[in-house]
Amino acid sequence: MPEEAGEQSLAKSRAFFESARKMAESSNFDHAIDMYLEGLRFAPDALEEGHLPLGELAVQRQAKGGKKPTMVEKVRRLRGKTALEQMLNAEYLFTKDPNHLPYAEAVLKAAVAGGYKKTAGWIANLIFQTNNSAERPSVQTYLLLKDSYAALGQFDKALAACQRASRLRPDDKDLADEFKNLSAELTMVKGGYDTEDDFRKAIKDREGQDKLHAQASIVKTEDYRLKAVEDARQKLAQNPDVPVNILNLAEALSDLENDQAEHDAIELLDNAYKNSSDFTFKQHAGLLRIKQLRRKVRQAKSSLETNPNDAHAKAAVEQLTVALNTTELEHYRLCVQNYPTDLQAKYEYAVRMVKNRRFDEAIPLFQEAQRDPRRKIQSLNQIGCCFFLKGWFADAIDVLTQAIEAYKIKDDAIGKELRYNLARAYEEQGNAQEALEIYRKLAQTDFGYKDVSQRVDKLRKAGSQE
Repeated sequence: MPEEAGEQSLAKSRAFFESARKMAESSNFDHAIDMYLEGLRFAPDALEEGHLPLGELAVQRQAKGGKKPTMVEKVRRLRGKTALEQMLNAEYLFTKDPNHLPYAEAVLKAAVAGGYKKTAGWIANLIFQTNNSAERPSVQTYLLLKDSYAALGQFDKALAACQRASRLRPDDKDLADEFKNLSAELTMVKGGYDTEDDFRKAIKDREGQDKLHAQASIVKTEDYRLKAVEDARQKLAQNPDVPVNILNLAEALSDLENDQAEHDAIELLDNAYKNSSDFTFKQHAGLLRIKQLRRKVRQAKSSLETNPNDAHAKAAVEQLTVALNTTELEHYRLCVQNYPTDLQAKYEYAVRMVKNRRFDEAIPLFQEAQRDPRRKIQSLNQIGCCFFLKGWFADAIDVLTQAIEAYKIKDDAIGKELRYNLARAYEEQGNAQEALEIYRKLAQTDFGYKDVSQRVDKLRKAGSQE
């Protein structure tokens, strides 16, 4: 697809997404679903703007008693001439019945067939987590995930899905052979070579090639960003009252990543908000302020690393960090105020409250946010951490245990964090033996994880002295 055509498609999709968001806010869920799907027809892989908010809408609609698809809808939607049509039809059914996993699996199959990698990765992860949490996990679902992840080149996840299928079918020799093949694929991908000559060449040329690719990428990116700003200015001049044109220009200016361009982008959005009272503009302005402050914090930290004894550099890091914290907190407060059913906004607001040690206010928001299947585990983890920081260790243990039982994967980042936090709660509660057992198993999986090895040594030493 030519670049201009791609930009036009994205602009069209955003107009539909914006209409869908407004409909969802007024609880006009069924029409919102149609608008999201129309937008995705133009931009099938628009994960952040299309698929994710559509998933949130599904949860909200279900909570308010939304009806499942009718038999006529099922018959009409369980087919399609193209991969795109199949994906959108399946997503329609899944949105109306988010507890019916086969609809999600149909979305995954079509997304993989259509080459929509972001969408396929997202729905695969959701299916994986849901199947893991099921009372009776499906072998066929794990096999679908194995093949899908492999098709996406995500061999670590394909390997994990294959491992879980093997546990359910321990005597299946074909699965054991597939596990070995995927392990080999993962080794090749991590090593970055397919043959011995490739390996030698990769080692010899990697540093020089990385530099060349980085330089070429920077030049191309700068040219593209400048052109994007000019194109966006022209479109806004032609249609100044179209909201998507204002948002596109602000985004293009922000991508230049310099103070003046970011100031212009924020001013453009602030003026649009004053003229329309549409919170969408204020929301985007807030995100740009956060993005700008994060960049400045990174720059200040880099200066401090270069001159660690520079008092001015240290003060700059502290001041900018406080400004970022304050800006994020206020931004997400306004998002929750204006979008009271937005579970993502509630989760993000609660995270910022934790940073400010406002645990009693954060906990109810996390409890609401866990209704979103994509944030359930992290919300439980955060609730457990809040209880821990309040000194409610028994409650932290209960909630973190619930999260571990729901998630089950032990050796990925989330699984290790949950178990580490649970061990900390046991340790602070005074239950050294339970804490030691969890720390030991973590060390067996990842010896270098946080301070696990030191805690094992400490608890063993304390136990031997009793």
